[in-house]
Amino acid sequence: MRKIVLLSILITACSVNGFSQKESKKGSLQSFHGRAIVSYNVENLFDTINDKGVIDEEFLPDGKLKWNSERYKVKLDHLAEAITMNLAENPIVIGLIEIENKGVLMDLKRTGRLGKTSYEIAHKDSPDARGIDCGLLYDKSAFKLLKMENLKVAIDSIPDFKTRDILYVKGQLEGGKIIHLFVNHWPSRRGGESSEIRRIQAAKVARAKVDQILKADPKANIVLMGDFNDHPDNVSVNDVLKAKAVTDTNADLVDLFEDDHKAGKGTHNYKGEWGVLDHFIISKALYNGTAGIALSPNDGKIVYEEKLLFTQKDGSKKPSTTYGGPNYYGGYSDHLPIQLILK
Repeated sequence: MRKIVLLSILITACSVNGFSQKESKKGSLQSFHGRAIVSYNVENLFDTINDKGVIDEEFLPDGKLKWNSERYKVKLDHLAEAITMNLAENPIVIGLIEIENKGVLMDLKRTGRLGKTSYEIAHKDSPDARGIDCGLLYDKSAFKLLKMENLKVAIDSIPDFKTRDILYVKGQLEGGKIIHLFVNHWPSRRGGESSEIRRIQAAKVARAKVDQILKADPKANIVLMGDFNDHPDNVSVNDVLKAKAVTDTNADLVDLFEDDHKAGKGTHNYKGEWGVLDHFIISKALYNGTAGIALSPNDGKIVYEEKLLFTQKDGSKKPSTTYGGPNYYGGYSDHLPIQLILK
């Protein structure tokens, strides 16, 4: 009788903790089928607190932009809406660009629909002069974080050069499938051609890590996402990172938006001209589905929806921004989000 009682107590204890002994051994993750990876440059997601060592004075209640709690709340609501737009389920992974710190990620993951998913944060502070970073939210029920690393982008000839680190995350999906994620925010195009060397260096850093991964596993599932501040046909992306069109049979990395850029589409609009600055660049193994993860369909998607756009006087459209210079417009971002559905 005592043995039966003890067994009953053990079974009850497991039930209270929400899993059986069998499930515990498996350590099972929920399915990733039909779930999205989303990447979004969120246009200056700053909190309203003055952080020492960060150039955030504009984004304070008494700053030039009059950035206050009300505007911050509107921004968070808009971002949560854009990130989940047209998705039946919340994204499994969200790569975020132009965030101030971990605190804004904490606030965002609690906002709107996003609050219904148990997101964890992958983030490390970058040395960027403006204090902006890259970050990642991941659904801990379907994605297990195995490794996180900041890849530093430095240029020996410019010793005082400070930019965003590339955030690298290695994770595990259902069935033990491994995926490698890079969240990028390469140096600005400000300064024209003279700024290209900075993005070339970022491409070299990313490519070196990709080569390291592919040497260990030629069929690795790799996703590079974010704002590269260059187009698919620019030197940094095409020649240095070696991201090619999906039709290139010799490429080990393919740019899913190379065809969109050729067609005059884009994620960002500069002086009336659309261009792809935000990319999903993936390993050929992932594109072909040879290592247990595939795409559904075999392409990424730019979320080009009316709610995210502003119609100008001439009828043309551009992303609906939060600010235009010092003027507050209360929009979403100066970039459009991009989505990639897994199967």
